[in-house]
Amino acid sequence: VQLQASGGGLVQAGDSLKLSCAASGRTFSNNAVGWFRQAPGKEREFVATISWNGGSTLYADSVKGRLTISRDNAKNTVYLLMSTLKPEDTAVYFCAAARGAYSGRDYRQYDYWGQGTQVTVSS
Repeated sequence: VQLQASGGGLVQAGDSLKLSCAASGRTFSNNAVGWFRQAPGKEREFVATISWNGGSTLYADSVKGRLTISRDNAKNTVYLLMSTLKPEDTAVYFCAAARGAYSGRDYRQYDYWGQGTQVTVSS
């Protein structure tokens, strides 16, 4: 499965963005999907994950209450709504599909990765 992340951009602190992760090649409706981010000079960081049917979600503490992950399996797309953005949210955001229906924070549980979309938050 190929994943394409989009929706990034340059925004000001306090603004919102909605990222999309579209799958092609085959459906990922049976797979958990996660979002990760990597800032310059830092390691890849878990952001959020959603189970195959959207019934279970998990967030990093740093984004809890500000970011919301959701999915539309009919459109083969997972979303990340980002609100009240902060400069420390600046990073390249990647989506990834896990091999199972449920997944967690460990990037090693995810087999398929998109190329990332840049989010830059100015203060």
